[in-house]
Amino acid sequence: MDIPRILAAMAEPTRLGALQAIWDGGEHCVCELMDRLNTSQSRMSRHMKVLRDAGLVLDRRDAQWVRYRRNPDLPRSVERIVDAVMVATGANKRVAA
Repeated sequence: MDIPRILAAMAEPTRLGALQAIWDGGEHCVCELMDRLNTSQSRMSRHMKVLRDAGLVLDRRDAQWVRYRRNPDLPRSVERIVDAVMVATGANKRVAA
């Protein structure tokens, strides 16, 4: 895995917020992420492409929407990096809320 690419993908606040939502292990519709992060569909889709290209999330088309989930095949070392970034940025506190 390309660690600099992963860190760059997580450096943008909207992408970090999306990853925070997805990191719970569930599957999330882009419409849910749009509402949660107060952004447009096109902007959310571009952000999700960056996370997908970094290998952090997987997508699945469901009628007119796309659903995203955490990549279950991430190496444990990458999971630890994501967890550490979430702790360092306080994103993990918002997940529990």
